[in-house]
Amino acid sequence: MSTRVPVIFGAGSFGNPNTNTPRIHTLAESQEVVDIVLSHGIRAFDTSRFYGLGSSEEFLGKLDLKGSTVDTKIYPIEPGYFAPTNLRAVFQQSLKALGDHKVRVFYLHFPDRSAQQASFEDILREVNEFHKEGLIEEFGLSNFFSWEVAEFVCIARHNGWIQPTVYQGRYNAIERIVETELMPCLKKYGIRFFAYSPLAGGMLVGKNLTPDKFEYSSGSRFDPKASSLAKVFTAHYEPLWPVLRELKLTLDNIGISMPQAAYRWLQHHSALGPRDAMMLGASSVSQVEPNLKDCEAGPLPEHVLKVLDEAWEKAKGSSGHYAAATQRTLAPLA
Repeated sequence: MSTRVPVIFGAGSFGNPNTNTPRIHTLAESQEVVDIVLSHGIRAFDTSRFYGLGSSEEFLGKLDLKGSTVDTKIYPIEPGYFAPTNLRAVFQQSLKALGDHKVRVFYLHFPDRSAQQASFEDILREVNEFHKEGLIEEFGLSNFFSWEVAEFVCIARHNGWIQPTVYQGRYNAIERIVETELMPCLKKYGIRFFAYSPLAGGMLVGKNLTPDKFEYSSGSRFDPKASSLAKVFTAHYEPLWPVLRELKLTLDNIGISMPQAAYRWLQHHSALGPRDAMMLGASSVSQVEPNLKDCEAGPLPEHVLKVLDEAWEKAKGSSGHYAAATQRTLAPLA
């Protein structure tokens, strides 16, 4: 069954244990997930050189994706990481890991805000070479400010280079700040929006919302013993705990799960359109089918929409920005 907003499967959960994002650690289970995804007509996968410290790409390279597209990203793990020579060297690692799977969208995963950062012009010149060499089909940005997006576009147009055509950003029912200025910017330049974190880093699953305090499930991305990203996710989402807790209680009384409400909101009531996309992930094989079915379900009733809108109004003051003003030293949120 098709969805109103196209779905891209986020393969950050594939990869070696004891790295960062992976939760599915065998090729057999990963292929099982891929097969379920393909059975729903989805033909697009997303990864990053950062996920699993490169092992997510390596897993994808060994899986049978039946000709699906693959998007990947490079995250600036060191100052000056986007310098042209290093950008090419790291991207070559991605290409080697992905094997026969050609890259559709090549993203800058997060801005390098260090004193050694490469200029946008130098970055674009090198990315344009990737495109000319047939290594990528599109160029994308993720977690950049709207004014940075505009600067990339203007530099690219001035030089006749490939310009960003996709932006991947955090967007869900309780984190809608991208609607205010980023989305109008993207619309002006004809850039598609691919939404990641549809469940707010897993908070809209509801498992961490105990009655008394913010707690994490063992093995989750909030568990410091299981994820190197635990501090990042906790710092970002703990301030939203009171709103999320209230939302869970209300939805429980209505009789609709938090994940279903979140997925259906993105599909039918968000600012996303058929040209855009949403990222869908899973931390286990058993989650894949239910998540996909939630995405394929119909619009939400008005009384549920009202509850979600009220939750967003309460979350506004605590919700983080769609981009960060300083270098994020640990990791991106997705």
